[in-house]
Amino acid sequence: SLPLLCFRSSLIFGLLLLAPFTQPSTITQPNFVLLLADDLGIGDVGCYGNDTIRTPNIDRLAKEGVKLTQHIAAAPLCTPSRAAFLTGRYPLRSGMDAINDYRVIFWNAGSGGLPPNETTFAKILQHQGYSTGLIGKWHQGVNCESRNDHCHHPLKHGFDYFYGMPFTLISDCQPTETPEMDRAFRRKLWLSTQMIGLITLTAVLGRLTGLIPVHWKTLTCLAGFSLLFFISWFSSYGFVRYWNCIMMRNHGITEQPMVTGRTTSLILRESISFIERNKHKPFLLFLSFLHSHTPLLTTEKFLGRSSHGLYGDNVEEMDWMVGQVLDAIDKEGLKDTTLVYFASDHGGWLERQEGERQLGGWNGIYKGGKAMGGWEGGIRVPGIFRWPGVLPAGTVIDEPTSLMDIYPTVVQLAGGAVPQDRVIDGRDLLPLLRGAAAHSEHEFLFHYCGVHLHAVRWHQKDTGAVWKAHYVTPIFSPPGAGACYDRGFCPCFGEGVTHHEPPLLFELSQDPSEAKPLSADTEPLFDTIIRKIGRAIEEHRSTLTPVPEQLSVSNVVWKPWLQPCCGTFPFCWCDKEGDN
Repeated sequence: SLPLLCFRSSLIFGLLLLAPFTQPSTITQPNFVLLLADDLGIGDVGCYGNDTIRTPNIDRLAKEGVKLTQHIAAAPLCTPSRAAFLTGRYPLRSGMDAINDYRVIFWNAGSGGLPPNETTFAKILQHQGYSTGLIGKWHQGVNCESRNDHCHHPLKHGFDYFYGMPFTLISDCQPTETPEMDRAFRRKLWLSTQMIGLITLTAVLGRLTGLIPVHWKTLTCLAGFSLLFFISWFSSYGFVRYWNCIMMRNHGITEQPMVTGRTTSLILRESISFIERNKHKPFLLFLSFLHSHTPLLTTEKFLGRSSHGLYGDNVEEMDWMVGQVLDAIDKEGLKDTTLVYFASDHGGWLERQEGERQLGGWNGIYKGGKAMGGWEGGIRVPGIFRWPGVLPAGTVIDEPTSLMDIYPTVVQLAGGAVPQDRVIDGRDLLPLLRGAAAHSEHEFLFHYCGVHLHAVRWHQKDTGAVWKAHYVTPIFSPPGAGACYDRGFCPCFGEGVTHHEPPLLFELSQDPSEAKPLSADTEPLFDTIIRKIGRAIEEHRSTLTPVPEQLSVSNVVWKPWLQPCCGTFPFCWCDKEGDN
């Protein structure tokens, strides 16, 4: 009958309308593989213009996905940048940026680290039913008050599984390399020890020869002081390899000190194993590479392969590791359900040299590098997303984006909600990546060096201009060298920086190398732009609240009672991988 036919037609039409909403969405709970390089410069990657270091696998990600050309780290050093990445917040909001010259976590046995009250994206994904794993570098602290409280450990911050270094790779981990950690301070300590020893020896000889009238009691006190002074610093700095260069699986230490010759193969094996174990449910794998940080651990098959010495060999090996992980995703049939992201934690380390050997990265056309909070070379990094069928392949986006944006992007794709009880500085990138939005949600980005604001970027969306005002810049040494070669690192404050009033202004879309500062004479809108940025700084500062400083001197010093130890302290040694 006609009414029945009309009813059936209406029902079918209604079901057709509902179909897109009742079918599982193509963007519901994908897997996430987040690949973060260490100290890699934007100029070290093929798809960002390097034609001498071969990075075919990273380049393939860009070809099959979306490449961001203005992807910005929230800090120019490891610890604060990674804190921002994990929390979606500027690091000074969690106390993870420095008020002094100790700008990163210095010891596994320090008490500072990512505070337990911070909520990482891993923690939210855990609540959404994800298996979460971190393989590689952590560098966000371990303990607070006792050797085994693990208050800063990855397992306390949302990761179900951890295998890697709780610290960071440093040259001290390689017995054949020149020690890197706190090198200048260590020299001063050695010199002071020798001076005190010389004074003590002179006093003893003077007493024995009768030339110096000094009591044996005084000499005993002096000798005791000399010994105590030596022990006070050598007990930490003399055993850096044992205290800092360790490998852990979850809460247990597997190697102390680490056996660097097999680290790369173990990290790759653990990453692939994590994918294979968790292929039947949604997972998050954060592969935090030890490449390309000094001492540039490189296996024999990659040595001498590049035309850029050991650094180039190391980058090419990391690219091969990226390829192996992508192959594992393909092999398990997970390519179309996995969002892969590749980035670096900050720019390449220009000053890292040993004699004629350049051991740090290259930042392409961008001025400055690692440790420089304002200049583009310290904070502009590779940023690549691949998700076949969802993100348009071969896309290039030149909009200001941040490593902090990973937080809301991943959380919302997983079906979670970003915390409402705190400021989240990251913005969901999915509309931009899919082509549904023309512009980044960031109008302003604030560029810190420690807790000191060095520069601010304003994205003027109606004109497409990207203005950047520098309030503080490091003084390069030697002058004009483009980095702080005399110091090894550029400072954030003090005699090593210049304050600019009015600030240096650049228009990055016209001058990405920051070579031609604008002035009120050359830019009619100069005063308007500086006022606009000034108001944004005031607004931003009004959102900051005081928090405990995680990188204060009292938090970064070595505390023997917090030292992770495989054995009975101070006899900390084991090789469980070798035993297996």
